Amino acid sequence: MRILVACEESQRVCIAFREKGHEAYSCDIVFCSGEHPEWHIWADVSPLLNGNCTFRTCDSTAHTIDKWDMIIAFPPCTYLTKAGSCNLYRGGELNEERFTAGQQAAQFFRKIYEADCPRICIENPVPMGVFDLPPHSQEIQPFYFGVPVSKMTYLWLKGLPFLCPTNVIKPQYTFNNYPLFKNSFGKYRQKNRSKTFKEVAAAMALSWG
Repeated sequence: MRILVACEESQRVCIAFREKGHEAYSCDIVFCSGEHPEWHIWADVSPLLNGNCTFRTCDSTAHTIDKWDMIIAFPPCTYLTKAGSCNLYRGGELNEERFTAGQQAAQFFRKIYEADCPRICIENPVPMGVFDLPPHSQEIQPFYFGVPVSKMTYLWLKGLPFLCPTNVIKPQYTFNNYPLFKNSFGKYRQKNRSKTFKEVAAAMALSWG
């Protein structure tokens, strides 16, 4: 299958599908940290979503795609997540600037969700209702896949079955006090915390690849 992994700089999902023999490409406005620039598109993903496109990966190789078989997307959630509602209504008043940013993020989300592709998965945290995203399909936790962390995550699925748990264990941590993240500060904090767990990426490739 030809697979577009949108908004992914870590390449963890891209690599998991590549290991299954699929032609997968990660795409992000950030350069990849997964050490496979030959599979990474360093650009805005919007023009690529509906296929019928030509692009260059970071090794300067040109590729032409008539139609994607699958899109897996991790759109930015900063202004959509329910965890940020305190910032949207700080002091009981609507933060107009943040609300506008949330509307733009929701529009980008819908652009992916409505792309011309038979199989789509979008992953995001629990969103705020004010942005009226489509109903989600599935709720997953990292501890369904052998990661001892509790963090509710939603999946929006089109043309795909539910993601099958691979190793359900008892969670020992919340996302915020997981040793890998609780002392994560500074410039790269958000980037590091947004990476898909490798175990979840492997489950996606196993279930859908």
